[in-house]
Amino acid sequence: MSALTADRLRELCQQPANGSLETLAYALDEHAESVGVNTLLRRAHFIAQMAHESGGFRRFVENLNYSAVRIAEVWPRLAPRAHELANNQVALGNAAYGDRMGNGPETTGEGFRFRGRGLTMLTGKDNYRAAGQALGVDLVGHPERAAEPADAARIALWYWGSRKCNAAADLDDVAKVTRLINGGLIGLEDRQRLTAAAKRIFGDPSDGLIA
Repeated sequence: MSALTADRLRELCQQPANGSLETLAYALDEHAESVGVNTLLRRAHFIAQMAHESGGFRRFVENLNYSAVRIAEVWPRLAPRAHELANNQVALGNAAYGDRMGNGPETTGEGFRFRGRGLTMLTGKDNYRAAGQALGVDLVGHPERAAEPADAARIALWYWGSRKCNAAADLDDVAKVTRLINGGLIGLEDRQRLTAAAKRIFGDPSDGLIA
C-alpha cells in the first residue's frame, strides 16, 4: 500500500518540490489514525478535499487582495464600501469578518487576525479557540500557527473528524464529503478529479486498512 509521502502529494497536485510538504506529509501520516483516517478510501477522500481547499497544498493563508467588483460579488453587504476595501487585505478582513464567528467589532482588528489559515482555511476566533483547545495549541494567542504545516495538518484532521466525514468517505460519495467540508458543492468537479487521482496514487481502496 502507498504511504502518505511528500512525493505522492506532489504527484497528486502536480507541483514542484516544496520543503513544507515534507513536514505536512509527516504530520498527516502521524496523526491520521487519531480521527480514523485509516483506510485507503478515507485517505483518498481526505487528501483530495484538503488538496482542493488549499490550492494544491500551496496556500496556507487566505488571500484577501480582492478587487472592488469581486468584493461586491462575495460580500454583497460590503458593496457600498467595495472601492474603499479593494486591494486592502487588512481592511477587508476586518470588515468581512468583524463581529462574526467570535471576532470583536471591525475596529478590534480580529477579523483580519483570525482570517482563513491552514488546509481548511480555519476562520474566526471561535473556530481558532475550538481547534486550539482540541489540539492543545494556543491558536488564539498565536493564530499564525494555524498556517504552519505541522499544525495545519492536525487542524485539518481535527476538522475532518469534527464534521464526521469518515462515514461519507466510506460511501465513496464525493458530493456528500464536499458538503460536510464546504457547506455546499463549490469546486465539486475538481474534488472528484482529485479523489480519483488520490485513489490511483495511494492504491486500490478495496485493499482496505492502511498497513
